[in-house]
Amino acid sequence: MQPELKYHHIGIPTQEKREDEEYLAEFKVYVSSFDRGPFGVEWLRFEEESPSPDLLKRVPHVAFEVQDLEAAIAGKQVLIEPNSPSEGVRVAFIVDDGAPIEFLEFSEPRNP
Repeated sequence: MQPELKYHHIGIPTQEKREDEEYLAEFKVYVSSFDRGPFGVEWLRFEEESPSPDLLKRVPHVAFEVQDLEAAIAGKQVLIEPNSPSEGVRVAFIVDDGAPIEFLEFSEPRNP
């Protein structure tokens, strides 16, 4: 049974520096949060030494909110194992038909 998916954002790799980007040292990536613009775009600028998979560095990803992260990735080709990049959220990436897909599980209920 497919878990319920709720669209969250689109992530697009970029080479351009942005005023609102934040640095995630563990992943060596600068992130411009999806909720700071009108269209839900998360801009990702990777350092050359970033341990992130090349697919994520090159191809935009779509992100979905899920209730159960493990159920969402079960039986899928996992690109990035479940991890917690910030408090209250766990994420994982899979590959679907050559494209990265992100799943987010929040510890607290969120507004629609």
